[in-house]
Amino acid sequence: MTYIRLGYVAMSMELQNASPSQTMTYAQFSKLKDREAAIRRLERIAQSNLHNCLRLLRHNEAGGIEFFRFSSKLIPLADHPELSDWSYMRSVKQETAAIKAYLREHPHIRADFHPDHFVVLNSPDMEVLKSSIKALTFHYKMLKAMGIPPRHRCVLHVGGGYQDKEQALEQFILNWAYVPVPIQEMIILENDDTLFGADDVLYLCEKLGIPFVFDLHHHKMNPQGDFEGKWERIAKTWECSLLPVKIHLSSPRDKKNPKAHADYVEVTEILEIAKGNRGYVQQIDVMLEAKLKDSAVFRMAEELKHTSGFKQVKGACFQFKPL
Repeated sequence: MTYIRLGYVAMSMELQNASPSQTMTYAQFSKLKDREAAIRRLERIAQSNLHNCLRLLRHNEAGGIEFFRFSSKLIPLADHPELSDWSYMRSVKQETAAIKAYLREHPHIRADFHPDHFVVLNSPDMEVLKSSIKALTFHYKMLKAMGIPPRHRCVLHVGGGYQDKEQALEQFILNWAYVPVPIQEMIILENDDTLFGADDVLYLCEKLGIPFVFDLHHHKMNPQGDFEGKWERIAKTWECSLLPVKIHLSSPRDKKNPKAHADYVEVTEILEIAKGNRGYVQQIDVMLEAKLKDSAVFRMAEELKHTSGFKQVKGACFQFKPL
């Protein structure tokens, strides 16, 4: 018997006027002659984003969704070098405290981050590495402020190939020594759809003690062997974590854009994961990376209620037992 929870990314299609990613560019900021007024506007945007995060968590709880990815754009320009004197965390203290209180009352909720693509830890350029660590430090601060233990809460891709894939893998290991330990402990790694496949990422995860987030869609676009044969190794990378194994699922948009995400995720994708697990792990948290966000979760939950082997526990939470 495997317990499976479905989750979605950042924004609801069902809840109106609840964007957690409202933003302000530095160009817009610079056009405002009164710098203090511009900072106040940034703070109002950040406060609104975090207020909407709390609304989303409540919406999820009402729908039986226990897994959620926060937007990485909660505080616009938080890491911009021209705003290094801005104490942005102080401005959202009330909002993060409210989220912390809510999560304390609902400890079953799993929430995490997936920092933007420019956050890479295998760059040979030390300035890029420093910038990436700075961005990850922002995520660490947000997790701490919201009362979420940071360990294993940030998904990253390996990074760039830099014209030598094997060297790029070794560069990740070399750069890892420069990453502060609290940030190291926050990281989990995902295979990508172009360069670093499942075997590449497992190599790093097993060597450095990092949990592996398997993405089935990426694996199909960039295959390295049969994923079912890797389940035991995937499960072992999570033995160091208090969190369940995490999987990413999505479906291709169409034949012309097979790497792009579709509006929904086909139920056949989760069947592959559930059957492939073969009892290696008792719980799997499945992040649906679909354009229609929570609508995709609700549709899959409805389909799973009528799928052999699945029994609904509540909302988007199911037990699976192969027939």
